[in-house]
Amino acid sequence: MKGSKHPKNDFPLSPAGNETIRDIIARVDVNRRDFLKSSAAASAVAYAGGLSLLAAPQSASAAPIPASNGFAGIGFESIVAQTRPPLGTAVLDRVLVPPGYTAKLLIAWGDPIMPGAPDWSEDATQDAATQAMQYGMHNDGMHYFPFSSRGGLTNDRGVMCVNNEYTHEDILHGATGLNPVSIAKVRKSQAAHGVSIFEVRRIAGNWTVVRNSPYGRRLTSNTPMAVSGPAAGHPLMQSKRFTITPTESTDTGLLTDGFTAFGTINNCAHGYTPWGTYLACEENFNGNFGWNVTDTTAPSAEVTKLQTRYGVTAQGFGYQWHVADPRLNARTNPNETHLFGWNVEVDPYDPTSTPVKRTALGRFKHESSQYAVSADGGGTPNRVAFYQGDDERNEYIYKFVCSAPFVPNNRLANRNILDSGTLYVARFTDTPVSGKPNTYRGEWVPLLPGTIGFGGVALRDNPNFSGANDAEVLAKILIKTRMAGDAVGATQMDRPEWAALRTYTDLPYGVYTEQKPLELYCTLTNNNRRGGGGTISSNNPDGSTAAGGARPPVDVANPRPDNDYGHIIRWREDGNYVTATGFEWDIFVLAGDTLTTKTLAANYLTTNFVPGSGTGPVYQGDIVDFPGGSADFGAPDGLWFDQFGRLWIQTDQIGDASGDFNNVGANVMMCADPNTKEIRRFFTSPNKCEVTGVVNTPDGKAMFVGIQHPGEDSTAASPSQFSNWPQSQFATNSAGAPLPNTPGISRPRSSLVVITKDDGGVIGS
Repeated sequence: MKGSKHPKNDFPLSPAGNETIRDIIARVDVNRRDFLKSSAAASAVAYAGGLSLLAAPQSASAAPIPASNGFAGIGFESIVAQTRPPLGTAVLDRVLVPPGYTAKLLIAWGDPIMPGAPDWSEDATQDAATQAMQYGMHNDGMHYFPFSSRGGLTNDRGVMCVNNEYTHEDILHGATGLNPVSIAKVRKSQAAHGVSIFEVRRIAGNWTVVRNSPYGRRLTSNTPMAVSGPAAGHPLMQSKRFTITPTESTDTGLLTDGFTAFGTINNCAHGYTPWGTYLACEENFNGNFGWNVTDTTAPSAEVTKLQTRYGVTAQGFGYQWHVADPRLNARTNPNETHLFGWNVEVDPYDPTSTPVKRTALGRFKHESSQYAVSADGGGTPNRVAFYQGDDERNEYIYKFVCSAPFVPNNRLANRNILDSGTLYVARFTDTPVSGKPNTYRGEWVPLLPGTIGFGGVALRDNPNFSGANDAEVLAKILIKTRMAGDAVGATQMDRPEWAALRTYTDLPYGVYTEQKPLELYCTLTNNNRRGGGGTISSNNPDGSTAAGGARPPVDVANPRPDNDYGHIIRWREDGNYVTATGFEWDIFVLAGDTLTTKTLAANYLTTNFVPGSGTGPVYQGDIVDFPGGSADFGAPDGLWFDQFGRLWIQTDQIGDASGDFNNVGANVMMCADPNTKEIRRFFTSPNKCEVTGVVNTPDGKAMFVGIQHPGEDSTAASPSQFSNWPQSQFATNSAGAPLPNTPGISRPRSSLVVITKDDGGVIGS
């Protein structure tokens, strides 16, 4: 995710000051402006009010996409893109789904999820202790863990684990906003980060959050956690030990042991394991650190270089935690930064368990962690790999292969399986595959002490990773994972985000064939530094490049300069083994806008690997849709295969249909056929938000989708300046409880919606 508190995507905006369609609709009584479930309904409302919406429904209808090769088909037509109406400046402040579907609000920021938690205060005056018992802010990745029953897994009761990635300080702290900074405000912000764990049930057809469930739990930026794996205990993992209280963080004068940590922050996407645990993936942790102008003493040259490579700066992303909490000061407590950037394993069924940061999977800005299971080349079943993207411009795609196979039906036996294995980084080569057009070879490079990097130097002999023995070398490789990728010449990608494993409707678990291969997909959201904008450069092999600082040329895997709209890449493992060291890859889709007239800026190279020289197809993409242009989208981010072989794609762009996205419209969730590549638009979102996180029940008849940061960039003085969703759309939540909505006080809230099909069928069918 890249909101206002994260590195900018540098998309041009087109500000205006006219009355918005949201303002017009808001004047209608809430019971009369009920949920608009389709593009046709949206157009009808606009017409009735003397308005017209841009991007009217297509005149031609698209037939259902038939089932094929393990894919169950798509039964809905694309809904219209939500662009700005001609008499307003904002997209509709609501979610839209196709005819025959209904979306309801499940949970919103501040809702109680633990025993004893108070109700939400719509003026956001609740304190840190209260926030630590309520649903956190700015939800992202999530997973539904069903309970077991005699007939298998339940479809009406489960535990939800949801990441809370970051905070919008201006609306978090009520009318006062962030300034002046205080420890009370910092603690509240820290309490709004982390993970929300809560029980959900479907009762009489309606989904509800069980607010007093024993499974209800919050992990925050101060929750005690364990650190395990090869990097645990290393001196770089030993930070100052603080006594943390609601009113201060007190330096005890001691160091931690490197096996403990406090808190998890900037949890973006997620993962889960075949043994039933959750992985909270720490992404933009660097933005939560900073230092003061009076902190003139820099850490060691080694740590300074490492902080530069991971983007740690004096101001961070503006949270200012370091001002009131010295634990987060990257100058006076520099090793604290090394305790973040990991996968955190959580047991959703045991609220007394301690979360564990698993260092064997590497340290970088984790977006997601997608597992896959197969036999290996020797016939050993249940080998496990986790595929991961490092979400920053010019960073890498990784794979971690566990040393031991997992043991089905024995959770305890898999307790520490993530502590031992091999971490690989991907090289996407331009070597073509014979007989397969536009398909190329790739390789997984192991990040091990003996791996040879640039100049014929083994990683153990590289000054960045040198140590007394290979155990220490490996620890440094994992703490400095980005620098290890630099040293071995990994392929710089256009912000690799979510990874997704292709599923098939007619294959047993973990079994693949030549026709139904072990196939992974990864979103590459965008990269405005690709192909120029200055002197062409790549990540330095010595690991000295600042985070996002390179300006790499285009290559076959990243074929567009100034890649505004992004693309999705996919690969198939050799032999259909997760342990393979080679793969075949191709580009699944180049996202874009068929109506664009954008011209490549003069300071970018016009050489590229797709048709055109800076205009036309370079930015139009190659989306397969019928009618043509009916499913344009850009900035793909969230990615997930359901159990029926459908690929769901979520987007993260500016979200207000401005600038490069004036034709594409608000953020969306698309649905794709992996066989034909045909894509349809299923879901559109409120103003200035991101669509992120999706999962369904085991029967596929209820789908949970996340909306993050609606109304991004609003001020403390005017919290609903850009959006008041979900209150702008819903009078009650899915359980029937009313939503408070006081004019001038109410504020937008990141939330989850639950989608069902009106005929009771499977979502997408």
